[in-house]
Parts: sequence; structure tokens; C-alpha cells
Amino acid sequence: MTDLTSEQATLRCVIMRGGTSKGLYFHEHDLPNPGPKRDKLLQRVMGSPDVLQIDGLGGSRPITSKVAIISKSQRDDADINYTFAQVEIERNLVVYTGNCGNISSGVGPFAIDEGLVNVQEENTRVRIYNTNTERIIIADVPVKNGKAKVEGSFAVPGVPGTGAEIAMNWANTVGAKTGHLLPTGKPSDEITLEDGKSINATLCDAANPCVCVLASDFGIDGSELVDEIDGNTQLIDRVREVRGKAGVLFGFCKDWQRVDDESPGLPMVGLVSPSKDYKTLSGTEIAEKDMDLRVRLIFMNRLHESIAGTASVCLAVASCVKDSVVQKIVSRTGDVLRIGHPSGTTPTKVKAHPINEAPFVKFEYLGFSRTARRLMDCTAYYPQSALENVDEHVNREDTDSLPAVIHE
Repeated sequence: MTDLTSEQATLRCVIMRGGTSKGLYFHEHDLPNPGPKRDKLLQRVMGSPDVLQIDGLGGSRPITSKVAIISKSQRDDADINYTFAQVEIERNLVVYTGNCGNISSGVGPFAIDEGLVNVQEENTRVRIYNTNTERIIIADVPVKNGKAKVEGSFAVPGVPGTGAEIAMNWANTVGAKTGHLLPTGKPSDEITLEDGKSINATLCDAANPCVCVLASDFGIDGSELVDEIDGNTQLIDRVREVRGKAGVLFGFCKDWQRVDDESPGLPMVGLVSPSKDYKTLSGTEIAEKDMDLRVRLIFMNRLHESIAGTASVCLAVASCVKDSVVQKIVSRTGDVLRIGHPSGTTPTKVKAHPINEAPFVKFEYLGFSRTARRLMDCTAYYPQSALENVDEHVNREDTDSLPAVIHE
């Protein structure tokens, strides 16, 4: 509600951790309609654009500059409509055209605690329609005394302690952005770099589009951590080039050199390598036998500290595609892909069976588990002047065409 005698306006907000991300969760009816005014409000509440987000609720990292906008759904196949927004930190931009797997894991608990769905004790299944990708995600949320359960024994690498396990099924998100599991129709594409070197890349679209390449093609082992990757400008520039050229193949941009402007979040780039002993960011030893592959995910030109939930889905899908970059190095047996990343290992469930037409595989179950916790139910303040003179007729075509960001 807005007090017209005050210089500041207020907005109800719930701060939640979902998986390894943290974000602001809003009821859609509390926000302006989609458009420049909504974008400006989200930026101002988050404290963007500013590298520290010091005058807002953001945490100065992509994984803490995320928004979930939620409402009851009128669809027969969904209970909740959910829109994901990535508020850029340093740039004047809010991106909507992708999803975030970790923030998604908080949507079911939010809907339960806010009374938006009928609650069934012990477990409530929430059917979530993600408006960004126009796909349904199924969340099975543990419930205790009519509220989303918080305490449990499930651990998420990168999150201290344990919590109640929320199982997320993403099988309906194959082809989320392009309509195809393999947008180019091939399990592997050859990408030629400006220096003349060619590398093999698998372009995959499930949950969110990703491009998977061998870490060794970039001169790294695949166990590197933040300083070794983010501090290596030559490596980051090379990854950006691959991302840009893959973005052209995906149809997200026309000129690879403009990928950061035209498609700032997607495709994500997974630098994959075979299983091998390594140390995590916290110094924990991870044994080769406890994983099926390693990945260093590059998101928005920096290393992801763990693994984006949607990227884990893409990796699981690619591991089932014959002759993909991932399938050639993975040692998976059974229905779980164990992904080694900078914070530990994350299991992703994948049940698939062969079919007689491209891409020759169909998925019955595709997903992962996360924990989530409500951190604060609060009133956010923002200067009323922030929304003055906002032109609601600004052409948002460029922004709306951007694949959105997922840092999880």
C-alpha cells in the first residue's frame, strides 16, 4: 500500500531461499502489470543497477538477484502460474524469457504457505505453469500441520545443513525454448572459433537451453574453482565466443558478438569432463567413484558456484543422447546422473526409453530434488519517485526476446 504523504511506498515481499539461489517472491496482484513500471519497481527493490545492490534487497550476485511472481492458475492442468525474472546487477535490464530451477523449488512451498493451493498433509503436489517457458513443472512438497515442511535430512551441495526434500519433475520441459530437444537436429555440432580452432558442442534444450563442451578443449582440467576461472579472462572470452556462436545456432541472436546484449543468460555453457577426484569450494574432497562426470557451468560470463537446476536437467538429457559430448564421457549407470560441481555432487533423476524417431529418446521422468526455506515475510520500501515518469509505452520487444537467466 502507498502512503501519499510519505516519500516511500511499500510492497509486500517474501524472501526465500530456493535450492542454492535466493530471491524475492511476490503475489502478482501486488505488482504493476507487465511492462516498464513493473521492471523499474523490481530493479529498485532489488537495488539495481549497482554492483553491490547496496540500496536494495539484492545480494550482489546473480544467484541472489532473482524474482518469482506467483498467482493462482486458471488452467486445467496447473494450480499456480509462476513467472521468473532475473534482475541484472550492473545493467538496466530485467530478463524474463527463461526459468530458474532453484527459484522454482520455492514456488510450491510459497503457494502452500500463502493458501494458494489445497493442502494435503504429508505431501502436496503442486502443478506449476511457468509462463517464461510455457511448460508445466510438478513439485511434490512435504507438508506438516498445513504448511510446507522445512526440516528434513536432504542435503543440497552449496546449502548449509539439511532440509525437507522437494522433488521436482521437469519431464514436460523438453524443448522449452526452441520446441526441440536438439535444436540443430544433431547430437553434436562443430563450432569454429575466430582463431581457427574447431570444437564439438552439444546444443540441448530441456528446462533451459545449454551448450555442452569439453573442458579440455579450453585448456583446463575441469576441477578449477572460482579464481582459476573467473580470473582467466582469456578463458572467459573464449567461452563467451562459444556461447555467442551457439546462441546463433539456437536462434537467440544474429551476431555472436552481441550475445550478451541480445541473450544475456542463455544458453548456459557447461564445461564437462570425466569423473576425477577434486576439492570443492569448501575444501571437501570429492571422490571419482561418487560422480558420473564433472561440470563447470559458466553463467553470465562467470563460474556458477554449484550447478543450475535447469542445467542439471540439460546434462541429464544430454547424457541419454547417443554421440553427444556428454554421453561420450559420462559413466552413469541406472536412473541417476551424479554431477560433480564446485560445491559438491548433485544427483539428477532421468528415466528414458528409446524411440524410433529423432532424437531417439523419450523421457518419463526428468528432475532433481531441492530444499527451500522462507527467510522473511516483509514489507519492502522503495522511493515513490522511482516510478514517476516511467513510460509504459516503451517497446519491450528486445527485452521480451531475451532468454532469461538461471543461476541456481
